[in-house]
Amino acid sequence: MELYPLLFEPNLHPIVWGGKRLIPYKGLQNDEIISEQLANAPIGESWEVSAVPSSTSIISNGEFAGKQLTEVIEQFPVEILGEAVAKKYDNKLPLLVKFIDAEKDLSIQVHPDDDMSQRVHGKMGKSEMWYIIDAKPGSYLYAGFKDKITKQEYRQMVNYGTICNALAKHEVHKGDVFYLPAGRVHAICSGILLAEVQQSSDVTYRIFDYNRPGMDGKPRELHTELAAEALDFNVQEDYRTHYSEDNNTANRVINSPFFSVRVTELDKPFHRNLIKYDSFIITMCIEGTCMIKIRNEEAKLGDTGAEIMLKEGSSCLIPASIADYDVIPFRGKKTRILDAFIDNKDRSLGRKVTRFLHITKK
Repeated sequence: MELYPLLFEPNLHPIVWGGKRLIPYKGLQNDEIISEQLANAPIGESWEVSAVPSSTSIISNGEFAGKQLTEVIEQFPVEILGEAVAKKYDNKLPLLVKFIDAEKDLSIQVHPDDDMSQRVHGKMGKSEMWYIIDAKPGSYLYAGFKDKITKQEYRQMVNYGTICNALAKHEVHKGDVFYLPAGRVHAICSGILLAEVQQSSDVTYRIFDYNRPGMDGKPRELHTELAAEALDFNVQEDYRTHYSEDNNTANRVINSPFFSVRVTELDKPFHRNLIKYDSFIITMCIEGTCMIKIRNEEAKLGDTGAEIMLKEGSSCLIPASIADYDVIPFRGKKTRILDAFIDNKDRSLGRKVTRFLHITKK
């Protein structure tokens, strides 16, 4: 079996704060899979590449079409994940990537780190990053505290519904990036379309949700005390992530202990040889359309899937063993892609992860 870049079936999630942009952004208006009920629902998230048991991605192309991503990884863990990643994460995909459309404000929330999440839930923690694809004029988000507060003051502000007064508020524009390590309070607010890269976890602690009902008409659960334990109350001078934006270059955006991210805007063929990282590559097409063509002399193109078209609003997973490829913009038009992977070259990034894995295996 020759591996190839994996594409996935739509995995859309209606949420009370969701909007109407994800279906047209992903080009699914005429897709028979999208039911009329779903087409009219407030779609908040598209889980692009997921191994989370509650919503696992289904492969849509090639020999593995119709199979769950987790099933195929079980068959070929080293070839798909990379030897270092397979060993470090016990043959599990450690990342989850999404497109998010916030028509309304998301809840004020926080995620636990690996230690707390493993202790309380038996799961991985959740550090994440946001890349702003589009933002309506005046749109903003919350990330971090603007002033130092105590746990007692936090509890009082949650009780009185004034917690937003303590948060750092950031107006955002296309291309802005925010890294949100576990423990940092945050919320996406209305008018924002973004790409999210995160650890493979579904653990979220809601702090405040504006007293609104969920999709079932009932108040959504809050996790005030768990959040108090998870929160990092330290105040940072700058919560934004700053990076270069050179054309036809893989711009380094994030290098964290949990994932690395590169963003590339290109108008001509671009060679990517990422074999050195010993990691799978998740590529999200933010803008335009491109072809991904594997540089493998033994692979046969065409029916084997060694080359794919990646359309705007779509994502693929490139197995570690074939992560030497060309990205070719469709008809020479501008394309913007986001790559997420695990940097196994930088050993310093693995120290915290290694500590977490030691705990989970006890």
